[in-house]
Amino acid sequence: MRTSIFYYTGTGNSLWVARQAAEALGDADVRSMSAWLQARPAIDSTSIGLVFPVYIWGVPAPVMRFVAALPDLRDRYFFAFATNGGQVSNTLVQLQKLMAGRGLRLSAGFDIPMPSNYIPWGGPGPRQVQEQRFQAAQAKIAANAAGLKLRRDTPIEKGPLWQRIVFSAIYKACFGYVPRMDAKFFADEKCTNCGVCAKVCPARNITIESGKPLWHHTCEQCFACLQWCPTEAIQYGKRTVRFERYHHPAVALKDVLKTRP
Repeated sequence: MRTSIFYYTGTGNSLWVARQAAEALGDADVRSMSAWLQARPAIDSTSIGLVFPVYIWGVPAPVMRFVAALPDLRDRYFFAFATNGGQVSNTLVQLQKLMAGRGLRLSAGFDIPMPSNYIPWGGPGPRQVQEQRFQAAQAKIAANAAGLKLRRDTPIEKGPLWQRIVFSAIYKACFGYVPRMDAKFFADEKCTNCGVCAKVCPARNITIESGKPLWHHTCEQCFACLQWCPTEAIQYGKRTVRFERYHHPAVALKDVLKTRP
């Protein structure tokens, strides 16, 4: 029984989780959602996994586009892992409803807390805490692998009721503004015009103009540009210069660049 695991990632957490799931499941391959959207090859696998980060307590727009583009796969078994900084909220329930609108059934959905890359609110936390989250994620994936292999239905994981009410409301209010939230990005004097930010952006939202990056208001708020900048020259507002940068330690820049359109 072949499994395909599709991921969307900015700074590597979801790619790493996708790899861990593929290893735990055995007969599985790992594919980029962004790369699949470019060519849309046939999906022959009988089981399909989706791995993606939680953005503003909901499903990111690129994942919505991926789900909307899927062909008629209503006979397949779908599962999902939602990586997040500690609050999955209603994200997996939202995904379940989006898929149901396409006639697809999400049979299992798992909350995977990871170090946060949302640097406007601070760094990823102490290395010891990061490692604890990595270990807990590995254990959770391994513990659920047998059920996924058997295509079992399991409850879709979600946050407490107050989160699902309050954070879902914030998500709905903010979602339409996300593309223009790049207005706070800028490159400081440490910028070397290397172009990594433009190359790593999944939305092709950045060009290099007069030796500096320029954002074009189609942002996805993945923070790949800021987190992968080799000189830490990219900032978001006034506070990020003080915070530690983060990308998953087991994921290299070249791994992410392979997935970019």
